[in-house]
Amino acid sequence: MSGLASAAHPGLAAADPTLASFDHQPWWLVTIKVLFVFLFLMLMTLFAIWAERRVIGRMQQRPGPNRAGPFGLLQSLLDGIKLPLKEDIVPTHVDKLLFWLAPAISVIPAFVSFAIIPFGPEVSIFGVQTPLQLADLPVAVLLVLAMSSMAVYGIVLAGWASGSPYPLLGGLRASAQVISYEIAMGLSFVAVFLYSGSLSTTAIVAKQSGANTEFHLFGAILHWPSWYAVLLFPSFVIYVITMVGETNRLPFDLPEGEGELVGGFHTEYSSLKFALFYLGEYINMTTVAGLASTLFLGGWRAPWPISVWPDANTGWYPLLWFLTKVLLVLFFFVWLRGTLPRIRYDQLMRFGWKVLIPVSLVWILVIATIRVWRTHGGSPAVYTVAGLLVVALLTLLFMGDAAAQRRAQAAEEAAAQAGLPVRPGGTAGEPGPAGGGPGFPVPPMDLPHYHGVGVDVSPSEITPEESGESRATTKEVTGA
Repeated sequence: MSGLASAAHPGLAAADPTLASFDHQPWWLVTIKVLFVFLFLMLMTLFAIWAERRVIGRMQQRPGPNRAGPFGLLQSLLDGIKLPLKEDIVPTHVDKLLFWLAPAISVIPAFVSFAIIPFGPEVSIFGVQTPLQLADLPVAVLLVLAMSSMAVYGIVLAGWASGSPYPLLGGLRASAQVISYEIAMGLSFVAVFLYSGSLSTTAIVAKQSGANTEFHLFGAILHWPSWYAVLLFPSFVIYVITMVGETNRLPFDLPEGEGELVGGFHTEYSSLKFALFYLGEYINMTTVAGLASTLFLGGWRAPWPISVWPDANTGWYPLLWFLTKVLLVLFFFVWLRGTLPRIRYDQLMRFGWKVLIPVSLVWILVIATIRVWRTHGGSPAVYTVAGLLVVALLTLLFMGDAAAQRRAQAAEEAAAQAGLPVRPGGTAGEPGPAGGGPGFPVPPMDLPHYHGVGVDVSPSEITPEESGESRATTKEVTGA
């Protein structure tokens, strides 16, 4: 990690930015930074799409894009040019205002979120000392959470404005999923805030510099790990899971599951509006990857053993370390997509509410207790509070398990009284899983209208062979 082995203080850059570093910057410099962030996100989107297709192709033993340009590098650019030139089909029954606004509402917050991600320390641009970061705030991380909440409005409005059941279901799924996983994501940040003492991305990166963590071994000055991915490993794991759910990527891409909802919330979209949704997804991937690098992987600071080099965290070199970390996180996204199948929606929600959020709360209590213990030097009050917390958690766990057993027993008794066969772990009238466990509610597989009962047929659709009275009022629609 940054500062595991070094000379005096290799993790410290020559000029660490602070909030005051962003004051009184000339307008032309801010404009250059805005253009840089915009171009960086656009180029990262093109590269990420190409890399994803090539990597998944390699995993599936096929070449992937290899015709447009060397190694197919121009394929994403040509696809981006092609999409706006395709026919823009707008269904007649849509709410046109919201139908047009939804893609913009989805993509604009993705650009705004990246403004607080630091690329590097202070550098000189045309003779002006400035941080390699567009902006910073005392509550910068909360800006990312706020923008991710705003982006889901675009998805929900796209589903509602389309006036079609599948997009509406996709929009509802997206809202429920984002709410569930955003809670766990916010809780994963709390441990970082407790350790760093700040919500500013600049301060969080500075706290991972490895300063004041040195120890001596055989005459050498070494440093304890300073990345929060190591110190706060459970928080890092929770964040990695929730960032996949926030970006609607496999295995959590339920809002656009083509096997269930055709195309999900963007089923009715085409041409440039569809391209904006596509762009927003990949920009969100880049943003959460940059946030993971900033909060847990040391930000723009060089990893060990590169940090041994005294100039590793000075000048423009940190931009290279930051970009490498972002690309590794993006590769993780692609790896998941090529490896894991899509999970069921009930499994997605159960995992978010019954696993991630409770584990996050318990971990926050542990971290808070450790911080208080270190502050007060292990006073009896700390041990008392810690013991009470453990007892309370064990009590809640026991009560939850007992309540689940009572509900299962009540369901079995109710099914037995109704004369329905029920197996432990199943639902009334349906067999449970082979290995037990909670059953999944299955809709009826055979209904009258599947066989045409009650389906009116116009006289023009009746063939001579179907002219009988019994066939005149019904029509077989199985498989339609």
